[in-house]
Amino acid sequence: MPDFPIVDSHIHLVDPKRLSYGWTADAPSLNRQVLPSDLFAAAAPVEIEAFVFVEVDVDTPLHLDEAAWISELAESEPRLKAMTASLPLEQGEAIAPDLEKLLQHKTFRAVRRLIQSQPDPEFCIQPDFVAGVRLLAAQDIAFEICIYHHQFANAIKLAQQCPEVRFVLDHIAKPAIKNGLLDPWRQHMKEMAALPNVWCKISGVATEADHKNWTRDQLKPYIVHAIESFDFDRVMFGGDWHVAELAIAYPDWVALVDWVVEGASAEEKQKLFRDNATRFYRMDG
Repeated sequence: MPDFPIVDSHIHLVDPKRLSYGWTADAPSLNRQVLPSDLFAAAAPVEIEAFVFVEVDVDTPLHLDEAAWISELAESEPRLKAMTASLPLEQGEAIAPDLEKLLQHKTFRAVRRLIQSQPDPEFCIQPDFVAGVRLLAAQDIAFEICIYHHQFANAIKLAQQCPEVRFVLDHIAKPAIKNGLLDPWRQHMKEMAALPNVWCKISGVATEADHKNWTRDQLKPYIVHAIESFDFDRVMFGGDWHVAELAIAYPDWVALVDWVVEGASAEEKQKLFRDNATRFYRMDG
């Protein structure tokens, strides 16, 4: 385990009494109230110094309600330092008023519009979507790319078209670990990492393997390749909790990542588990 408090770049909080999450019909164990206190209890003995809330694919049109709820939580929980909000960027420049409302929240640092669930393979490179993403640059709001590996090529095109926007790739682009596939994911990772405006989260890996039968050795080459592609300067640890509980407990995920990077320097581990997320999400500002 890291011998210092960590900063988690990817945490989900849920309140089914207040908001609705249709996608949880396929994973009913996730459709429960999840608050910061639940996170800290599940993470023990890992000490979380700060964390980023990431939108939970709340039902349309509740994205602004979700952001308002998280802002309320942040008022009483100082470790909730940053928020990635949902925004239907496919509306293009017409989404500007909603973006202005999100900017009123002091923890607002990034936007995510899930690409992984879209049937259209060109969803993220449609002109309106690209225009919506470009709106983020003026306010230094980042965009989180959440895709499955087969959507990688167009995600790269999106980032190439928006060099002024800071991006972070969620869950190492969800490679098909369960099927043992490495290519063309490995080449796509290198291509994405070649873009200086893109970072990568070491998160959501175990859930892409067989939830009950994965092994450390099975996950390791994917994590290693992600870190080698982006280097320790542009990777950040993410718990992907509580979704990750489908496959792994929080302390076990921290221990697994720590095991993979056991040969790294103390400085590199600080970057991975703390400093990079702090910098990317402007938590010191």
